[in-house]
Amino acid sequence: MASTATLVLAASALVASPVPASASSSVPEPPGEREVRFATFNTALERPEEGMLAEELATPDSEQARNIAEIIQHVRPDVLLVNEFDHDDEGEGLRLFQDNYLSVGQNGADPIDYPYVYSAPVNTGVASGVDLNGDGVAVTEPGTPEYAEDAFGYGLFPGQYGMAVLSKYPIVTDEVRTFQTFRWADMPDALLPTDPETGGSYYSEEALEVLRLSSKSHWDVPIDTGRGRPVHLLASHPTPPTFDGPERRNVARNHDEIRFWADYVTRRDSGYIYDDEGVRGGLAPGAPFVIAGDLNADPNDGDGHPEAVTRLLDHRAVVDVRPSSQGGRGAAQRQGGANEDHVGDPGLDSADFNDEPGPGNLRVDYVLPSRSLPARGSGVFWPTVDDPLFRLTGDYPFPSSDHRLVWVDVARP
Repeated sequence: MASTATLVLAASALVASPVPASASSSVPEPPGEREVRFATFNTALERPEEGMLAEELATPDSEQARNIAEIIQHVRPDVLLVNEFDHDDEGEGLRLFQDNYLSVGQNGADPIDYPYVYSAPVNTGVASGVDLNGDGVAVTEPGTPEYAEDAFGYGLFPGQYGMAVLSKYPIVTDEVRTFQTFRWADMPDALLPTDPETGGSYYSEEALEVLRLSSKSHWDVPIDTGRGRPVHLLASHPTPPTFDGPERRNVARNHDEIRFWADYVTRRDSGYIYDDEGVRGGLAPGAPFVIAGDLNADPNDGDGHPEAVTRLLDHRAVVDVRPSSQGGRGAAQRQGGANEDHVGDPGLDSADFNDEPGPGNLRVDYVLPSRSLPARGSGVFWPTVDDPLFRLTGDYPFPSSDHRLVWVDVARP
């Protein structure tokens, strides 16, 4: 979920000290020789002003970034999708994060290097030029909440809440497809919101002419894992199904952003799709893929459309291996509040959200391999309170992020 409040650093009681990986049950064993570990992590490394993140990462002193890096160093994904990492066109923030944090062993963890990186512009903070929040004004000057609400995706400046792919394996960059500019109205039977008072379209005709589906972007990033068949990482970060009104425009958009991937991997349903180069169609039949990202939708609880993510989880080409943690179960029991009324398994939760009044902890971050990629292991990095690495996740105020890293090991195709 795109955070509206600045994450606060950990309480002083959570003292960092070197911990061997073997001392923590939350640290997975390395993947097998013929396996690849895919992961997604909403790092909450977004900042309220353009350039602020790169400035912070220019020194090795950011406690939040150190904790984020240490989590990554313990889990050691081969391919990692990072959500909520401010995008800059020069890639300065990502370079500094690698050089000053990932390449530096944190509290005894081994450094980790990602020689292959993919990042691209996103829709957050990009002016739409039209009124999208219904206040009668199209705000085009960055920096205010009103501007953010009229942008193609909520953001105070272009690139806020961006995303990136970090990989130990080569990225087939000339075959990457992006869908940043795909119009929402071009999706057949789109769940476009209606005005509950008039029954007509919530958005004006002018807005529908330009409004993009992706609140950030949708990317198809082929990863060459070394056995001749690239694995397509299908990356996105749909808008949270909240922060709207009775028209529930964000609920509808979240639903359709997720539906996009279900259609993309289904040949008969993907003919309407076009990428930013104008190429039409979805994924080639039989191509192995992994859908990853903070999808901001729980199949059982929370504020989203009830069918938003189940369309993916129940898709015949997708395998849901249900990554879990004991830490998630313990957090729901310990924190109570909205968690007490949830029907989903708290062990599957991947985000620690407000308990009063809610929505409570939810499963919103996913790594979903195609059926052609046998899964060998999975998990959510959420240490229990008695785990020496609990200091990396903690309770609110969070020392790293309100989301947890989710990983799945798959056999190389």
